[in-house]
Amino acid sequence: MRYRKKPVVVEAIQYWPGQTCRQVAEFMAVSHNEHDCFDDAEWAVETLEGLMWAHPGDWIVRGVEGEFYPVKPSIFDATYEAAE
Repeated sequence: MRYRKKPVVVEAIQYWPGQTCRQVAEFMAVSHNEHDCFDDAEWAVETLEGLMWAHPGDWIVRGVEGEFYPVKPSIFDATYEAAE
């Protein structure tokens, strides 16, 4: 059988070290040390499946139950579109 993903609106922010670190920390409601946000720094994301890493340019998505997970830009672009 085939299934279509239900249309769901999620919140997301794109992670760019040195540019969006403060906004990502606020979005995820976590503390963050600006000194840890150097050019190629990864961001640790606690997901329902365990710890995952967001790399520069990845999106961090808040799911329908408040969970977070990183998404590669190509997957994000293929899966999500801007909502009003």
